Amino acid sequence: MEERTGSVTFKGNPITLLGPALKVGDRAPDFRVVDTSLAPLALVDFAGKIKIFSTVPSLDTPVCDTETRRFNQEAAGLPDSVVVLTVSLDLPFAQKRWCGAAGIDRVQTLSDYQDRSFGLSYGVLIKELKLLSRSIFVVDAQDTIRYIQHVPEVTTEPDYGAVLTAVKGLL
Repeated sequence: MEERTGSVTFKGNPITLLGPALKVGDRAPDFRVVDTSLAPLALVDFAGKIKIFSTVPSLDTPVCDTETRRFNQEAAGLPDSVVVLTVSLDLPFAQKRWCGAAGIDRVQTLSDYQDRSFGLSYGVLIKELKLLSRSIFVVDAQDTIRYIQHVPEVTTEPDYGAVLTAVKGLL
């Protein structure tokens, strides 16, 4: 398993990411996650769509809460050809509860708790914490990665404008 240290910090401390260092232009790796009803999902389930994958440590933390709410708002202005998917290691039941309480209706939450398949395939599993780092992947309708943002400090928000610019460039 590839380990990468030094590119991301958590509360100022360097952390180790497990998995490959994907690049723009790479084919998006397949994965296995579950939705809030425990139904398994993979990359093929979003075929033909532009995908925004937002990985977060936990929806029950302030920054992850803010980020997911912001992407839910932004999704309202995007066409149906774009899906916004937030992936975390939160249990599906916790994700469903959080989405209901937060009024999230445009972002789909996916849980990577069973296999850590997404985290390991996309290189965002934090070795020390066993959580996902804060990262964004924009994947086109042909499953090619077109934009990647690894937020350098996990406890800060991503650059939403850069993400939306990347998506709008694919429309």
